[in-house]
Amino acid sequence: MDTKELNYYYNKFKYGEDSFHYLMHNRVKEILLVSTFYDAFIFEQDGRLSEQISGEYKQLNLSTAPKITSVPTGEDALKVLEEKQFDLVITMFRIGGISPFELVKQIKAKQPDLPVLLLLNVQSDIQLIDKYQEELKPFDNVFLWNGDSKLFLAMVKSIEDRRNVEYDTKRGFVRVILLVEDSIQYYSIFLPLLYSEIVKQTQILINEELSDINKRLRMRARPKVILAHNFEEAYEIYQKYREYIIAIISDISYKHNGKIDNEAGIRLISKIGEEGLDLSNILSSSDLENKEKADKINATFLHKYSKHLLHDLRKFIVDNLGFGDFVFRNNKEVEIARAGSLSEFEEKLKIVPNESLIYHSKRNHFSAWLMARGEIEIAKKIRPLKIKDFSSTQELRKHLLASIKTIQKNRNKGKIINFDPFSLSRTNEIVRLSEGSLGGKGRGLAFLNALLVTMEFEKHFTDVHITLPSTAIIGTNEYDFFIEHNHIDDNALEKKDDFEIDRIFLRGELSPELVEKLHILLDYINYPLAVRSSGLLEDSYSQPFAGIYRTFMLPNNHPDKNIRFQQLTNTIKLVFASVFIKNARAYIENLNYQLEEEKMAVIIQHIVGSSFSKDSYYPHFSGIAQSHNFYPISHLKSEDGIVTVASGLGRTVIKGGKIYRFCPRYPKIEFIQPEALVGNSQKTFYAVDMEHKEFDLTIGEDATLLKMEIKIAEEHGALNHIASVWDYQDNRLVPGLTKKGPRVISFDNILKYNYFPLAEITEKLLEIGKNAFGMPVEIEFAVNLEKDLKNDKFPTFYILQIRPLSVTSEEIILIPKKINRDKLLLYTEKGMGNGVITVVKDIIYSIPERFNKMKTLEMQKEIEQLNSKMKKENKKYILIGPGRWGSMDRFLGIPVRWFQICNAKVIVETGLEDFNIDPSQGTHFFHNLVSMNVGYFDVPYNSNKDFIDWNWLKKQNAVEKTNYFAHVYIEHPLVVKMDGKKGIAIIYK
Repeated sequence: MDTKELNYYYNKFKYGEDSFHYLMHNRVKEILLVSTFYDAFIFEQDGRLSEQISGEYKQLNLSTAPKITSVPTGEDALKVLEEKQFDLVITMFRIGGISPFELVKQIKAKQPDLPVLLLLNVQSDIQLIDKYQEELKPFDNVFLWNGDSKLFLAMVKSIEDRRNVEYDTKRGFVRVILLVEDSIQYYSIFLPLLYSEIVKQTQILINEELSDINKRLRMRARPKVILAHNFEEAYEIYQKYREYIIAIISDISYKHNGKIDNEAGIRLISKIGEEGLDLSNILSSSDLENKEKADKINATFLHKYSKHLLHDLRKFIVDNLGFGDFVFRNNKEVEIARAGSLSEFEEKLKIVPNESLIYHSKRNHFSAWLMARGEIEIAKKIRPLKIKDFSSTQELRKHLLASIKTIQKNRNKGKIINFDPFSLSRTNEIVRLSEGSLGGKGRGLAFLNALLVTMEFEKHFTDVHITLPSTAIIGTNEYDFFIEHNHIDDNALEKKDDFEIDRIFLRGELSPELVEKLHILLDYINYPLAVRSSGLLEDSYSQPFAGIYRTFMLPNNHPDKNIRFQQLTNTIKLVFASVFIKNARAYIENLNYQLEEEKMAVIIQHIVGSSFSKDSYYPHFSGIAQSHNFYPISHLKSEDGIVTVASGLGRTVIKGGKIYRFCPRYPKIEFIQPEALVGNSQKTFYAVDMEHKEFDLTIGEDATLLKMEIKIAEEHGALNHIASVWDYQDNRLVPGLTKKGPRVISFDNILKYNYFPLAEITEKLLEIGKNAFGMPVEIEFAVNLEKDLKNDKFPTFYILQIRPLSVTSEEIILIPKKINRDKLLLYTEKGMGNGVITVVKDIIYSIPERFNKMKTLEMQKEIEQLNSKMKKENKKYILIGPGRWGSMDRFLGIPVRWFQICNAKVIVETGLEDFNIDPSQGTHFFHNLVSMNVGYFDVPYNSNKDFIDWNWLKKQNAVEKTNYFAHVYIEHPLVVKMDGKKGIAIIYK
């Protein structure tokens, strides 16, 4: 993907395909008011014009109110117009020596596109100006002041609508209301009411928008009101915007062919009806006898002399233009149900009687209601459909429900939305449970989700879903509240152990607002939940913090909702506490950050998986994809990327258990020979424990997990497409589990025979992520392979999180080809890191003869004590030991956590004769070492090239020896060189 393509998608996801961002582009910001001192005084003092206009804008949540500049005479107006730019001129009738007619003439001569409105402030002036019809033509319109500041709002909006209607209808499918009225008095009454009511109703509607950005933009897409004064002007507007017009409000008597036609409005509505456009229409008249004529053409009648004129007009807007609740009625027009939102509308559609569906369908009420909510495309598809188009009323109901589901699915897809219980089970959108930052993981997840939805990434793959699990995020404001409200003191916590810290946090109280939302959340969801950390510093460009904080997996299946609530709130508090525990504190301090700089957001996610049995829940497989491979083999390049996968939950991959590794660009290249894979294949997997419904979370993240033998996954049918059988007779792997023999997790059916396009998906996602972040990335994912095409259930690839992968961008240190190996303590071509280290004089190494893979837990305690001494003395050291450092599986290496070796500047994994383990790759532990540019080397046993000079090392005097380790001090600094391009690393003696 090149930069141009990426920028296209970026702008598309930022502003939207049919964005409202550029709507209402031409706005009135500066108004020149030409009025006598007396009129200006009346406006400002009696009418408080500026204050009221500002109040109207603020109350209706509109953008900044226009600024008004007043001048007393036409001469002054012309002078000011020479000096300053205005968007609108409003002139009174009496303005001194120059008449308003002369003023508008001179203005239009110099600025023909500058709108000029004439404002009358005495009703008798209407009769006075009737004789000036020719002189009135240059004015854009004439209004009558009635003391209501809403008239100024209407005047401004009418000009803005005229200037923006052509662009906004085409770009944003904005709807149009056509007002046909030649009476200055009446349109000066109707327009303020129309604008005020439309803006208010739009404001109510956009409360359904769960995205704050969408709320602001949707306000720009309110219906336009276009005013016409005669038949020809009205019909011309109708023809130009016919597909966007939703209603016509027309007087009955006005000019037609240059003469007053007492049935002009009847003719207009009838002619439009004959052309097949079914609209909601109002006909107004001062003659009650016209009601019968209006009824005949199915138009609502308004009597201009009615005491309830404005009330009736307001009711029409709410009932017929889709604003307000949708009121379901029967054939007798009796209300039987009411829906105030799309979600309620969907629920009511399922249960209202057939006669109600037919009643509303015949009158296009459904499409009008959807149109007002901005669902233009759906409304346009529904409007032309007739009852006869469906084989039964049930088919009609099914079609309407499917249309609503489409709206619900697409409306907030890829967005961060405010809390809404109906959204909690949807994918591709992120629900915000509290304000504040989303944290590192949350930011990455939200960004990638928005980008993928905008790119319609899923459409590149047939019969596969690619999505996020249902996700909710608690913003960092809740963390701030928790720390302050519960009087959490960092200084006091520093002296306490992790267990005590957890107890303090568990006693704390969450905010009442979050507590209420979590109760509602648990009313709607009963699937297993992952509660993940998302610190401000976490997964940032310079320090990923991967695996430093906690993630808990909750079965969320206790029959008592209150206990489920307690379990959920406890996990949130323990995630908050993870900022202060020993491992995190050491890591933060090692990066020269202050603890108070960190704040914690919390991600609550649907755990990807299936209930394979009553006691276990897990996905078919999980993995981590990295766009940079630190240990490329054969002809592979680092930028080709690497993916590590394993059956079950991703804990096996993250913590360094036995996994399968492949290159997404060349998935058929084997990193390990099939015969060797038999002994190194995954033997256990992780699942959520669904049997034990109560548990002690302070035990740790494993409290709710089951570690199970891989054969159980086979019994569940979870290995059918990811396992093979080793055929001893033919010395080959046979995909599937139909034969007898050793089971091997090889992913052959997926990677070689493309049962699921895993390699292609991960390769494209890594490319998108790398280009979007501007650096290598790492993506965690999980996959469910369940397929039920009849019920639209496809295998699904779930993106769990994305983070930057720190790869040094410093100048590459090139190691010369010819070097004297006698001078080296270590040489490896499987090194990670770049640069030169010249500050290390200490080496701590595992004594090879004393290593026992059954005693790795004892070794863990010893190295922690040695590291503590080095930390107190502020010394860095080289750490050497067999197997995988930081492995979750204690039989594959010493299972240290970061704080137990945090002062190591170089970490070396070695092989022994009876203990030669593949190097670490893709673990959180490993990731953090990369981000801090700690040298990380692998020296396999009996390598032809790579070596450690054990003889020299053992001859050095040990400062200290423990049961399993030796600490050596060298008088001069050891020189470590790392070639980040070739992966070669050396340590000089």
